[in-house]
Amino acid sequence: MSRGSAKSSGQSRHSLLLPVYLPTFLLSLTEGLLLPILPFYALTFDVSYGMAALVIAAAGIGTMVADVPAGLVLGRLGLKPTMIIGASLVMLATFALAFAQMFPELILYRFIAGIGTAMWGLSRHAFITESIDPRERGRAISVFGGINRIGMFGGPAVGGLIGGVVGLSASFYVAGTLAAIGLLISIIYVRDTRVVLHSSRSVRWGLVWQLWQDKKGDLTAASVAQICGQMIRSGRQAIIPFYAASVLGLNVTQVGAIQTASSLVDMALFIPAGYIMDRYGRKFTSVPSFALMGFGMALIPLTGGFLSLMAVAMLIGVGNGLGSGAMMTLGADLAPKGATGEFLGVWRLVGDSGRASGPVVVGSMTDSTGFTFTAIALGGVGVAAALTLALLVKETRAGPDPGVT
Repeated sequence: MSRGSAKSSGQSRHSLLLPVYLPTFLLSLTEGLLLPILPFYALTFDVSYGMAALVIAAAGIGTMVADVPAGLVLGRLGLKPTMIIGASLVMLATFALAFAQMFPELILYRFIAGIGTAMWGLSRHAFITESIDPRERGRAISVFGGINRIGMFGGPAVGGLIGGVVGLSASFYVAGTLAAIGLLISIIYVRDTRVVLHSSRSVRWGLVWQLWQDKKGDLTAASVAQICGQMIRSGRQAIIPFYAASVLGLNVTQVGAIQTASSLVDMALFIPAGYIMDRYGRKFTSVPSFALMGFGMALIPLTGGFLSLMAVAMLIGVGNGLGSGAMMTLGADLAPKGATGEFLGVWRLVGDSGRASGPVVVGSMTDSTGFTFTAIALGGVGVAAALTLALLVKETRAGPDPGVT
């Protein structure tokens, strides 16, 4: 894509409502529906917390495994085929959950959904990186993060209600249908877009390697922060429903309401988060984001009922909302021109290793040490992410945007 075409793409961003924004919303709503359902559904197979957490982690593991190959697929096939393949895998794997007869099937189907998520997410991330002025990148990516948050806002309450009234399996039919609609819209409305590539694959990977040589310290610190940040983000999706069900005795509908309330405050912050990133710097949102999430996580063992757990979940949601798109923006800032797909594949691999390990750590630690120590340890991970970003990662904001006052 030339600079001229990138500019043209930037001028027509509003035309992306149907081909990109709406499918993104539908797939995030699909994932949101499953948040309160999967922990309860996994426990119906009479397994431990550690094993049940594997179902929550499996999508992250699938995404992690597919991140780098997805970058290669994106460069070879282009935006539209990568998006369609990814959305198809998510749809099929979600429907398959309703027919699972054995526990390992749950892990397999979520793993496949994670592969689809890698292809879907990377195609969007690379497109924004290539087509948006770096001075507006924070706002552009935070909007995409916000669209995901809007879907995650309504999903848990709907999923919890369906699961509580109709049955847990019914949620998978609804979620799969939403993914199918998102896939259909992408097929009809997406026009293929290719990212800027050097012709030689070895040259592209050479650019990534050269970047590592030039900015080894920054990239190492940023990677540590990325892993810790994604670990606490995914870990909360396991510890909150497990704690609510096992300690507080809450049902799936109540857990869905708690997660929806958390998503509400999370969703409300994506626009100011993007503005702050572009106006003052990336670290002005990411550092307080992870610090607040860590503090909220440590408060979970102090809750004693539905309302108090909801309040703590909302505090964690505030922290997550402040960081809307922050780590994606950091990766986009660091990506070398000509090797965007390859670098972002590696960058997402680093983050998804944290995303995949979060629920596994929660499940195994809960089995061995209990909820209190697990929540405090996870809170410490959030604080570690905040300190690493604050002290060891250089600011990557491109410069002031004349249009921002």
